[in-house]
Amino acid sequence: MPTQEEPTPEDALAALGLSLPEVPVPVANYVPYRLVGECLYLSGQGPKRPDGTYRTGRLGRDTTVEEGYADARLAGLQLLAVAKAALGDLSRVTAVVKLLGMVNAEPDFADHPKVINGCSDLFVAVLGEAGRHARSAVGMGSLPNGMTVEVEAILQVSR
Repeated sequence: MPTQEEPTPEDALAALGLSLPEVPVPVANYVPYRLVGECLYLSGQGPKRPDGTYRTGRLGRDTTVEEGYADARLAGLQLLAVAKAALGDLSRVTAVVKLLGMVNAEPDFADHPKVINGCSDLFVAVLGEAGRHARSAVGMGSLPNGMTVEVEAILQVSR
């Protein structure tokens, strides 16, 4: 938990001019998160816009690395919203253990890490050192709804 001098993750979001979106309701047979001991497992999230639509496209064909980065950042905001719903307070996140970033990409696309940095950079900006994490950034032949990226996370949390 932050001390009085340290900004909270919510303060960091506000300083970035960001607010957490509504937590999406699953459309299939799964839950948005599962808390097991000190680990919070977050289901994959995509770049959902405020109007409920997803950014779609394939990196290396009709979407740029910069657009993909912004999309991964949007997916990160969705993940933070789910974490806050699960925990009540993002200050309970003691470490982002692992991210899996999936990029809807053409076979010859090679900048998956640059795209998923959108989520990684957001987590560090909001959570500080607790936001640093192990990560995989991989290409996929397709993603649900044709979205550009999907990111899932494992967080360590305090009780």
